[in-house]
Amino acid sequence: MADIVRDVFLAFVRVHLLHHAAEKPIYGMEMMEELGRHGYKLSPGTLYPIFGDLVDAGFLRAEPVVVEGKVRKYYSITPGGRKALAEFKDKIRELTGEALYGEAEAQRKIKARAKRADGRVPARRQTRS
Repeated sequence: MADIVRDVFLAFVRVHLLHHAAEKPIYGMEMMEELGRHGYKLSPGTLYPIFGDLVDAGFLRAEPVVVEGKVRKYYSITPGGRKALAEFKDKIRELTGEALYGEAEAQRKIKARAKRADGRVPARRQTRS
């Protein structure tokens, strides 16, 4: 059971990394602190292989930069990473909606969001006067 929980948490970590890399280039220690604020306690021996996997998958690119005389790797999201992140967000939205609100309400929210994304404004509810 513990292995399954760890696998799920590490999947969340991957999504966090992609999310933050989509905002700006990120580096390891910064993300260890950020993830720590969310309750994840990761060692460099756990985090850096995740970065490596995301680079190998083509979701991130690494660029070494000299900072205060030391080389720091900054990770930026790639177009493939942006596409994957968008797909992950859709699935996360669907799962959390269903888990938190029930399937019918989650489907309603997904449909309303899709209509807004298409540029169509959802119909307002008619109120009785």
